[in-house]
Amino acid sequence: MFCKVFLMCSKAITLKKLHGHCPSVIILTMGGAVSAGEDNDELIDNLKEAQYIRTELVEQAFRAIDRADYYLEEFKENAYKDLAWKHGNIHLSAPCIYSEVMEALDLQPGLSFLNLGSGTGYLSSMVGLILGPFGVNHGVELHSDVIEYAKQKLDFFIRTSDSFDKFDFCEPSFVTGNCLEISPDCSQYDRVYCGAGVQKEHEEYMKNLLKVGGILVMPLEEKPCHSESGKSRLVQLPPVAVRSLQDLARIAIRGTIKKIIHQEAVSKNGNGLKNTPRFKRRRVRRRRMETIVFLDKEVFASRISNPSDDNSCEDLEEERREEEEKTPPETKPDPPVNFLRQKVLSLPLPDPLKYYLLYYREK
Repeated sequence: MFCKVFLMCSKAITLKKLHGHCPSVIILTMGGAVSAGEDNDELIDNLKEAQYIRTELVEQAFRAIDRADYYLEEFKENAYKDLAWKHGNIHLSAPCIYSEVMEALDLQPGLSFLNLGSGTGYLSSMVGLILGPFGVNHGVELHSDVIEYAKQKLDFFIRTSDSFDKFDFCEPSFVTGNCLEISPDCSQYDRVYCGAGVQKEHEEYMKNLLKVGGILVMPLEEKPCHSESGKSRLVQLPPVAVRSLQDLARIAIRGTIKKIIHQEAVSKNGNGLKNTPRFKRRRVRRRRMETIVFLDKEVFASRISNPSDDNSCEDLEEERREEEEKTPPETKPDPPVNFLRQKVLSLPLPDPLKYYLLYYREK
């Protein structure tokens, strides 16, 4: 069996290979910091500049979900700093950690993903944007209150974020339990991430959760997690659900509408690019040329005629009119338009079906 395992640690460790069940093990140094951003986009710009984010898919996922949405209101001023955040059982890793994890997972549409220690669901939601509607997105979290928090944040994202309509989303499913007590008859996954600490003795257990050729990312040599009650209880992961025909039809209809919107944008703007705005050429104002002529020791002041002088008055008058016709000062840009929503609402369908196609999302 072949798989890749990325081991996270706080100190630099050289690359080495381990033999046996999983012959290719890559150890990564996870750390460092980038400058804080004023908003989510500026934070992502800093992560790109520092080479924590290196691929377009990962960048799109990070930009689509605002990190501040997963903070409690009173702590949001720290959301765009490259720092971990913890409040009670709620925890978010530093942005540089999540970006390294996303890059190491090498996510592709249609893969299955298991998040051990899924926490707020921030990472699982970003992963779901890449996996698409035919992927599998499961999470295991030790604390039931954190599961409720994650579900609230997921519901808020689905109902209110325009990014939901820009991507085909693989909605994560969360279960409560100890990540070291997963039922042995559970399905294996293409990608596994463990956010909780894993001791060396549990490395083989983690590898057994992987499919052949899968990738596992985890922190090594830390204290393992324990169940709240102290009693061993096998965790039953969600079954791999088969989508209903109705759900498949919704995915297909939304996909077709998105293609139509893209084609309309291409035909309107040409190759999907906006036309360069055309500006009215300003008339050049020509000034009279006064020439001083020196001849021997005498000075003669003379005017050299300019063919455009006869029209200078007309030019000045036209320039004045152009100045008066200038547009008023720029106002705030219009909010972005959700074209998918507009198209769906314009369809000749009953309202309940329209809202089903929109996943019953708020405007």
